Amino acid sequence: MINIKNKKMAQVLSLFACFIITAILAVVRDGRLLGMQVRSQASNVVQRSAVVDTLERLPDGTLVIRTLQLGKNITGYGGPVPLKIYVKDKKVAKIVAEKNHETPEFFHEASRLLAAWNGKTIAEAQQMKVDAVSGATFSSKAIIGNVEQGLAFAAKSTREKSIWEKMDLDIKTVSGLLVVLMAAILPLFIHRKNYRTLQLVLNVAVLGFWCGTFISYALMVGYLANGVNVWASLIPIMMLVTAFIYPLFGKKNYYCTNICPCGSLQELAGKINKRHRWRMSTEVALALSRFREILWAVLLMLMLLDVTFKWMDYEVFSAFIIQSASWSVLVLGIVFLILSFFVPRPYCRFLCPTGTLFKVAQNSKL
Repeated sequence: MINIKNKKMAQVLSLFACFIITAILAVVRDGRLLGMQVRSQASNVVQRSAVVDTLERLPDGTLVIRTLQLGKNITGYGGPVPLKIYVKDKKVAKIVAEKNHETPEFFHEASRLLAAWNGKTIAEAQQMKVDAVSGATFSSKAIIGNVEQGLAFAAKSTREKSIWEKMDLDIKTVSGLLVVLMAAILPLFIHRKNYRTLQLVLNVAVLGFWCGTFISYALMVGYLANGVNVWASLIPIMMLVTAFIYPLFGKKNYYCTNICPCGSLQELAGKINKRHRWRMSTEVALALSRFREILWAVLLMLMLLDVTFKWMDYEVFSAFIIQSASWSVLVLGIVFLILSFFVPRPYCRFLCPTGTLFKVAQNSKL
């Protein structure tokens, strides 16, 4: 009994260690943890998407709308006049000007407008008619235009959505949820070969090619950096539960074995060719497994040292999203698919960094 408790404690500690490591990676890459800025970004960090830059939620619930993108076509005398609009409790708390190239003297006069919307609800602020400051017309109009764009964005962002809107339940999402729930529950009770084949096909067709949903380093680091929109992420959250929580109850490798679209596709390929499998010696299999461990350690070290995170863009999973996957990922996916006809799950067993992280979290033998 004591030995069992020790093993369980070791597994919990391994899971916690992997969580901490991934959280550190999120901070190293994005300077953020669960949506909160925890360190300044280096100048060479790739610019985030326009959506992320436009809206930020502070720890106290204040929304910060940046008009850098929203008002990029609205110019003053010297160019764009980006603003930060702070909205708290659905009211404008303050408006702050960001760096611009307006003539300082003229912009100082125009900046008196920034307080005009303070204390107003978004609806009230949108109804206001604010006149330009005489002598600083260009800068004033740029400020007013940016505020109008920011308020319009804020109105959409602060509107209370119904639970159905939050879940964004279209036919694709519903189908993906059904398939991932089937994969998470039914294999615990049904062990028939025919059903397993059906589940593998659904994993590949629905979760892989249709939904393009899978667990990868990019997903995990992104969630820890920016937080998780639970309602919009039900499918990957269910996947993460099977990958990290199920093993605590004796179901090790559950995600990789029963849900992962990549693993499912490899297994289906192997089922097609049962007679002409390549014989692999124990020594070769062990050497390839050791290579996977070394590769994972090297990639982890490169990320922790902030040398590169670029390799995450080349995990083979994204090959399912054919229309946007890079040619190198597609080639890698095809190579491992062909190998799967002759070697059982070659990517899972001999390369996958994400799968290696799962094994470390489970305190399993690599």
